[in-house]
Amino acid sequence: MARGGSRYLWILKMSILFLALGIVLFMFRSVSLYSEFSIYKVPLLQPSVAAGMLKLLPEKHVKSLFTHDGIWLFPKNQCKCEAWKLQQSYYFENAYGQTELPAVKMRRQAEFEHFQRREGLPRPPPLLAQANLPFGYPIHGVEVMPLHTIPIPGLQFEGPDAPIYKVTLKASLGTLNTLADTPDTVVQGRGQKELTILTSSRTVLNFILQHVTYTSTEYQHPRVDVVSLESNSSVAKFPVTIRFPVMPKLYDPGPERKLRNLVSIATKTFLRPHKLKTMLRSIREYYPDLTVIVADDSKEPLEINDSHVEYYTMPYGKGWFAGRNLAISQVTTKYVLWVDDDFLFNDKTKIEVLVDVLEKTELDVVGGSVLGNMFQFKLFLEHSKNGDCLHRRTGSFGPLDGFPNCVVTSGVVNFFLAHTERLQRVGFDPRLQRVAHSEFFIDGLGSLLVGSCSDVIIGHQPHSSVADPELAALEKTYHRYRANTNDKVQFKLALHYFKNHLQCTT
Repeated sequence: MARGGSRYLWILKMSILFLALGIVLFMFRSVSLYSEFSIYKVPLLQPSVAAGMLKLLPEKHVKSLFTHDGIWLFPKNQCKCEAWKLQQSYYFENAYGQTELPAVKMRRQAEFEHFQRREGLPRPPPLLAQANLPFGYPIHGVEVMPLHTIPIPGLQFEGPDAPIYKVTLKASLGTLNTLADTPDTVVQGRGQKELTILTSSRTVLNFILQHVTYTSTEYQHPRVDVVSLESNSSVAKFPVTIRFPVMPKLYDPGPERKLRNLVSIATKTFLRPHKLKTMLRSIREYYPDLTVIVADDSKEPLEINDSHVEYYTMPYGKGWFAGRNLAISQVTTKYVLWVDDDFLFNDKTKIEVLVDVLEKTELDVVGGSVLGNMFQFKLFLEHSKNGDCLHRRTGSFGPLDGFPNCVVTSGVVNFFLAHTERLQRVGFDPRLQRVAHSEFFIDGLGSLLVGSCSDVIIGHQPHSSVADPELAALEKTYHRYRANTNDKVQFKLALHYFKNHLQCTT
């Protein structure tokens, strides 16, 4: 019995020993496994930003991020011009007296609003894709000026729940950042082309995404960057347009907004002094104080006794379009009315009607009628690898909203009112010296919106021969220059082929 008890005690001791050894081995293995997993999860076990402590970077920090040559290039409600280093600052409104400044500001604002309407400004807000699995992001409308910074609107994560969220943004022409004040373990790659967000909180992730910024880093204009937004296997892409806005060129119409401060008349003349003087007399009958700008490439200059006529001479026979360029280059009013030197103003030549059309629409040019001839034509363009195809058809595209006597078209007769700045921007090709008209509207296709109104009519001087032998000799020379020879036609065809990249026209 004593021997059996001794054996039982030995077995009990050995069992306790093995149990203790097993516990020690288990604890060691647990510590080893914890250490092994922690190697892979070090960033994930870092304390993440608490959702209740969400905050943005201090303004001073933000300014330091997006300042270029002393200028904070970040969206703001207002800007100011501060002297920097040796640069002086100037405030342009100081050029006006305090008594006249309020009225000037009102006129300036009215003209700016008209400019904005015509340019489609302000741009519509970015088009956002509603949060879908897994992203919300802007589809269209994100724009930034070169070297400037903008917040990217509409970024949102609505994917499935996960223990750790990882979202990566990539850009190619700029850098990415966030205004969210977070540790570097949560946001990696600030100010780089690739920005990565790692967090266990969906709320923190969306807070960071809502404050992501894009900075244009190169002075190039215009370009489009494609920014990608990635999480696991999901990828979304959206465009960021890099370009400057259109710089306004406004014309002050004066406090009383009189027609003479809105419109100048321009014409080109050649070897027809009697026609020009007759036309000028007809203008003065209806518009005694409008400025008329004359470009003349005749042999002998004219003497014109009219304080409201600006008369510019050119080398002999310099050409039709060169003269038009000279004339419109001297216009200082918002609108310019183009007329031929043999037109006649009458009681139906209502410039005010054409002004009203341009003031209330987005048209750049509006033509009238020359004794019933409106010379309306439409232009259609087809793209092709070897050059485009241009098709010309008579007529219009349809009525102009709000003006029952007007239509929208591509080209009009040589009697039209135009926004001076747009006319100057397209210009008249000086290589076209003799016979040219529709070539201007071809050059302006895509940048000029043209209309035509039948209720504004100008007359035309008769084509009868003159009795004065000197004037008759001038007219004979004029018609010789004006003749549309085969060589001139071939020159224009070659010009369209090369300059406009056209292969054909109908």
